[in-house]
Amino acid sequence: MDEGMIRKPPETYLMDGRRFTQEELSEIQETVKLFHKLSLTELVQTICEHMDWLTPTGTYKIDACRKLLEQLEARGKLQLPHKQKISKQPETVNLTPRSEAQPEIVGDLPDVAPVALEPVREKEGNALWAEFVERYHYLGYKRPFGVHQRYFIRSRAGTPLGCLLMAGAAKLLAPREQWIGWTERQRLRNIHLLVNNARFLILPWVQVKNLASHVLAQLIRRVGDDWEHNWGYRPVLLETFVDIAQYQATCYRAANWVFLGETTGRGRARPGKEYASSPKALYVYPLSKDFRKQLCADD
Repeated sequence: MDEGMIRKPPETYLMDGRRFTQEELSEIQETVKLFHKLSLTELVQTICEHMDWLTPTGTYKIDACRKLLEQLEARGKLQLPHKQKISKQPETVNLTPRSEAQPEIVGDLPDVAPVALEPVREKEGNALWAEFVERYHYLGYKRPFGVHQRYFIRSRAGTPLGCLLMAGAAKLLAPREQWIGWTERQRLRNIHLLVNNARFLILPWVQVKNLASHVLAQLIRRVGDDWEHNWGYRPVLLETFVDIAQYQATCYRAANWVFLGETTGRGRARPGKEYASSPKALYVYPLSKDFRKQLCADD
């Protein structure tokens, strides 16, 4: 047989007991290229999550993933962001008097309008945002990794009314995948086009009718521009989880988000291993008329 007709087997890569296929390596290259603004630590965490690369205890294989990326970079397969010195200590939120309860704000939307959804970009703003969420959100504060955007909700006078966080989407949700109709390969390739409303807090002393649904309407109008400004691409679908033991999702329904079903109340630490979690209602909102076409694209 002519040597030119002999096909080489597909390239694979073995790292820490896992063999990565050429398709998976291509996905890693695409992720590195797409999220070039992330720090190396955030990039490693993002890849571990998307590839479901976990230790037996369910934590990310950070060291193995970092080593794989460095070896791929040495072979000229990709270019990593510059290393940043990041503390390994867990981030703690120091609560200060500025986040303590304020006098009640009670009334109708016109009383505080126009309401602004303000992106948080400065260190001082991030610190206050974290204080509010740690002190008043039932889930508390957890430092987001990967792509994300924090917002303050402010009144006409500039008074903080609440906080909101958009972050990367959940990696695998049966009701969502069925509703979208994409394949596993399409999901891995395009899941970055989904964005999750991970935190939504109206401060407890704020009682303004229709404020929450009004804020969600603002979010829908501006999150695409903010995401493109920060990360270089536009999401096409928003998602959120609502703890049905805590809330009724009234504001999401009022803002025309689509209910897809409830989670099982079981989370997955790794393949074949589950942990207890509270059931959540899953809601989504399309940002583009052709969102399915974009999510189900193969290239």
